[in-house]
Formats: sequence, structure tokens, C-alpha cells
Amino acid sequence: MEPMDIVGRTKEDASLPKATMTKIIKEMLPPDVRVARDAQDLLIECCVEFINLISSESNEVCNREDKRTIAPEHVLKALEVLGFGDYTEEVCAAYEQHRIETIDTIRPGKWTNAAEMTEEEALAEQQRMFAEARARMNGSGGGTVVPKQSDSEAPLSPPKFE
Repeated sequence: MEPMDIVGRTKEDASLPKATMTKIIKEMLPPDVRVARDAQDLLIECCVEFINLISSESNEVCNREDKRTIAPEHVLKALEVLGFGDYTEEVCAAYEQHRIETIDTIRPGKWTNAAEMTEEEALAEQQRMFAEARARMNGSGGGTVVPKQSDSEAPLSPPKFE
């Protein structure tokens, strides 16, 4: 039987995109340097192992703090614990750059237009969602969707819980 990782897949299933990794390797080296295929594969395996190591230690740090979600601070602490404290400044800079680049990116989901709603529209949507949830809880909804209310029908008082 093969060793299992945290999510129940074998360690051989964990990998990084070869083309992307090959591109990164080539970008990091002078143009006149060639890398053997075996050496590329070894570098990729080292990267996977490094990610597994950092992830595992980040999870340990997170658990010690009684948290359920690994946060960037946990990753930074894991780097220090594992002896990679010299890299924390570069990691912080990369993380900050990533945040700046993705700050305007709208994440898909239920709330993509929430920022564009007026308070009344948001309240009406909340009322509709509560009604839909109540219908499902009472068994009468069976997948039935409660229609959206028009602005003239939208109640302006907070929802009442029974």
C-alpha cells in the first residue's frame, strides 16, 4: 500500500505543472545553461516536497493557535520554525505584491454585485434568501426558488425570526 498524504491521495498524485516549472527553472538560469530532464524532474520533486513541508508545519502552527484556517502568518511562522527565516522578508514582499495585483479582482460567488446594491436592494435580497431558506427548512421548498421581489415590494424592516 502506498503512503497517503493529508487529503487521502498518494504522494505521487501531488505534483506541479511540468511546463510551468520548466519555464521557471529556465528563467532562473543564464540562457546558455541547459538542464537535463532528470535534473528538472528532481527540482520539481524538491519543490513539491518543500510545499508539503511548509504546508504541514503551517498546519501545525495553525492547530497550536486553535485556528481552523491557515493564514499567511502561519506560513511565515512555519518558515521560521523550519529554519527558513531568512526568506520571510522576500515572502512578505511577494505576498504584498500578490495582494496588490489581485485587489481589484472580483472573486466569483454569490456576492459579486453586492457592492453595487443599494441598502434597500441588499435588504430585499436578504429577505428573499431568508424566505428561500425557510421554505427549504419547512420542507415545502423542495428546491423551489422564491422569486426576487421588485423594489416596490421590498420590505424595509429587518427579518423576523420565528
